[in-house]
Amino acid sequence: MDPCPNGTAAPKGMGCEPQTVLIGIVLTALIVVTICGNVVVCLAVSFNRKLRSLTNCFIVSLAITDLLLGLLVLPFSAIYELTHEWHFGPTLCNIYSSLDVMLCTASILNLFMISIDRYYAITAPLRYTQLVTPLRVAVAMFVIWVVSLMVSFLPIHLGWNTNGTGVQNTGLNNSLECKLAVNAVYGLVDALLTFYLPLVIMCITYYRIFRIAREQAKRINHATCCKTVSPALLIVKEHKATVTLAAVLGAFIICWFPYFTVFTYRGMVGDTVDETSQSIVLWLGYANSALNPILYAALNRDFRTAYQRLFHCRRVGPLSRTTPLTPIHLPHSRARARKQTRSVQEDKPLRMQVWKGKENSLTREATESSGVFP
Repeated sequence: MDPCPNGTAAPKGMGCEPQTVLIGIVLTALIVVTICGNVVVCLAVSFNRKLRSLTNCFIVSLAITDLLLGLLVLPFSAIYELTHEWHFGPTLCNIYSSLDVMLCTASILNLFMISIDRYYAITAPLRYTQLVTPLRVAVAMFVIWVVSLMVSFLPIHLGWNTNGTGVQNTGLNNSLECKLAVNAVYGLVDALLTFYLPLVIMCITYYRIFRIAREQAKRINHATCCKTVSPALLIVKEHKATVTLAAVLGAFIICWFPYFTVFTYRGMVGDTVDETSQSIVLWLGYANSALNPILYAALNRDFRTAYQRLFHCRRVGPLSRTTPLTPIHLPHSRARARKQTRSVQEDKPLRMQVWKGKENSLTREATESSGVFP
């Protein structure tokens, strides 16, 4: 009996069961979200000059890295996940594995550099422009890609990640398997250099940022306790900052910690982890690339405003109550301007009604109601 209802035979390892269809839908949605989210970040920076700053250089670099991952790696990963077969040859398998490791490493290191940038912006705001210069940002990005290349293409194509001396997936002419080989040295060096060490530093930096934010909130609360500023508003802002930091760090740990734990275990013990567990932790790490545009861009007020302008939303700013000017709105704006001008001209005789050096109250109220003075 054919596994598919239409009578066509399904590829080996890929049935037409509802479970396979559901997995395919979930993986496709993840790929689409990853690509679209990071494209929106790049477009927002391209069309908004306010976002073109050194602070956002790492966010743009992160978006480009995750976009390349969604275009060059995730489609092949989804096909291999659904079919459990690799039909593109051993050479392309090694290139695919190298791109996977390189782009995931670059994404993690960009997150690490974002935490360092925000740390200096909070702890040393007066010296920030001296510490974070265009040259240092360029050097940091260069280091990110050099390290990413050194832990991906170099060891994989020289066979440093295998237990023997040969390159992975070579010498197997009819093999339909494509796996990243991991030995003890490669597993430890890669995990420590590209995840565990950055994770420890990120925890320290975000904890210090959280402490400084709380101290500043307490100072502002103490300074404005007798003024019109509501202490409840400051508590809300502090809560939002706490939630943002927790979301950023929590998403990074949840997405990547399981993968690198399994990765290190494979290097130390061997390939004893079942395929299902490896697939779950791998795609959990991929999910971080879909979350990054939300965590590092959508939670930023300037990026939210740029998104709203990009999609022509009704609210163009956090305090705006008007729609952006478009060709549809221009006739109404011109008519309103002519009406205001006519109202001002009608008020001119009233302005001449001055008695003992005081302007008539009717004149002032009429002028203010016409919208001339905001």
